[in-house]
Amino acid sequence: MEELKHECGVAMVRLRKPLTYYQEKYGTWRYGLNKMYLLMEKQHNRGQDGAGISCVKLTAPTGEEYMYRERALGNTAITEIFGTVEKKIQSFEPDKQTDPNFAQAHIPYAAECYMGHLRYATQGKQEIQYVHPMLRRNNWRAKSLALCGNFTLTSVDTIFEAITSVGQHPRSNSDTHIILEQLGHRLDREIEHKFRESKEKGLQGMDITHDIESRIDMTIPLKECAPLWDGGYTMCGLTGSGEMFMLRDPWGIRPAFYYYDDEIIVCASERAVIQTVLNVSAEQVHELERGDALTIDKTGSKIKVTNILPKQDNKACSFERIYFSRASDKDIYRERKKLGEQLLPDVLKAIDNDIEHSVFSFIPNTAEVCYFGMIEGMERYFNKYRAEILTSNPNMTKEEVFKLLDKRVRAEKVVIKDIKLRTFISEGASRKDLAQHVYDVTYDTVEKGVDNLVVIDDSIVRGTTLKESIISILDRLNPKKIVVVSSAPQIRYPDHYGIDMSKMREFVAFLAAIDLLLERGMANVIHDTYRAIVEHLHTPIIKERNFVKDIYRPFTVEEINHKIVERLKPSSVKAEVELVFQSLEGLHAAIPNHPGDWYFSGDYPTPGGMEKTNLAYKVYYEQDFRKQ
Repeated sequence: MEELKHECGVAMVRLRKPLTYYQEKYGTWRYGLNKMYLLMEKQHNRGQDGAGISCVKLTAPTGEEYMYRERALGNTAITEIFGTVEKKIQSFEPDKQTDPNFAQAHIPYAAECYMGHLRYATQGKQEIQYVHPMLRRNNWRAKSLALCGNFTLTSVDTIFEAITSVGQHPRSNSDTHIILEQLGHRLDREIEHKFRESKEKGLQGMDITHDIESRIDMTIPLKECAPLWDGGYTMCGLTGSGEMFMLRDPWGIRPAFYYYDDEIIVCASERAVIQTVLNVSAEQVHELERGDALTIDKTGSKIKVTNILPKQDNKACSFERIYFSRASDKDIYRERKKLGEQLLPDVLKAIDNDIEHSVFSFIPNTAEVCYFGMIEGMERYFNKYRAEILTSNPNMTKEEVFKLLDKRVRAEKVVIKDIKLRTFISEGASRKDLAQHVYDVTYDTVEKGVDNLVVIDDSIVRGTTLKESIISILDRLNPKKIVVVSSAPQIRYPDHYGIDMSKMREFVAFLAAIDLLLERGMANVIHDTYRAIVEHLHTPIIKERNFVKDIYRPFTVEEINHKIVERLKPSSVKAEVELVFQSLEGLHAAIPNHPGDWYFSGDYPTPGGMEKTNLAYKVYYEQDFRKQ
């Protein structure tokens, strides 16, 4: 319902055979290029602010380009990029376009190594210069580096100080540019070290180049650079000589998967995407472990997984499973159904166990799988209810028994999103009126004044869409009560690891807690929290303790729920409105292998995450609270 800015997506393809092999087996040398397109298109949900690809042609003749990059902005970026690539291919004569030997030598993007990125801007930087892959060129192939990733680092200032202290002069302070310069510098030093070794062997000219490229080990610069990286990341890189790597953060915050056979090596942010594009089973796709790097040498023959950073406690992102990744993954599908099922006791309480007079639905479309789980749970409950009636009434007539068995949980598609209207929503007063027409309701699915209407969503962050359109639209059906159910717990804290949730004022749960403190004469908690943060601003404690937890400490989840309803319920709505949130315990029971829950609990896995949350509160207090 309430669209979040997703984290980014990455994809890499390494062909392990000459292009002639794919021409003979698959009828086209574009096998790798086509797979890259599919990997990106299947992950389009992960990034709609921009996209980019880069590639390396291993056999490009000296004097011709060997490293290409194409980038574009907007949610049609993938189409634009591959359309540009197609135009470049079609600029050659038809017989040359289909000749794999000619293509391998001369046609742009007829390559063995591909890397792609889908971007969601998490820091408001929309310009093309911030779209990955980032490129650092050099007249030595091995020193040229393309970099992309699904990440936001919280230690940019530390890295900046480290690289400037050795004489570097980065042109931007964005985390990607800083990492590119840091890693590129260490790669330069590694190549120069290999150069000296080759000279000591008595090698000269191109023999030195070939010797260096045969011995490059990307784990060396990674081990030198990565210890300064605080945050969640899946980092991917490609050198001009064809070495590739994918590195996952030591907490496992961001996801990373890979597959290989004797023809191809593929990396991506989601397992199901690799399964679909390569038509392989889940068991054939490997998850990159915490702190490990997958490296591929320039020949494509040596695949190595190396631990770069010591494994930390598993803090794999739970929001990845709730919302971001595609539910076509078998485990994510099962987990989301479990999330819906576990809400059953609280939903039954909200409707006073009156299933017969309750209609169940979901708010399109990412909550649909959770909805299936909730309905299955309701059906099992209803079956138990029917069995109890049959047991306690052994003399029921045949007609009465059939009537009882014919009753079903009332599952309906009550809300329909009209996508066509989205582009017409404008600024100012007209926005709210238009927003209410983005969604349609299915009329006469609810008995007026009698039925409860239960709708499930995957998360409630700002509550803007609920307030501006959804609750009012649902009220048109005249239900007795509207119960909005979130398959995620209350989102109370910012994310600093790659998702667009960084400001305290964006969280309706936080604002509700502030309201409660003010109403109950506890404003001292608001002021004391600010003073404590300022007091410890330049001490280690700012990275060790989440002071913002004090804002929520006096209140129960239910108290905050009620206050959220007060904030979100329009005065014109006649129906009673109630919110039901997933519990933290329910979250971890449904998603046991992804315990990263800092959005909900405030327990950040890294010092940088803790510090930035305290600073986010400081900004809120100074820029928002003082103006009230």
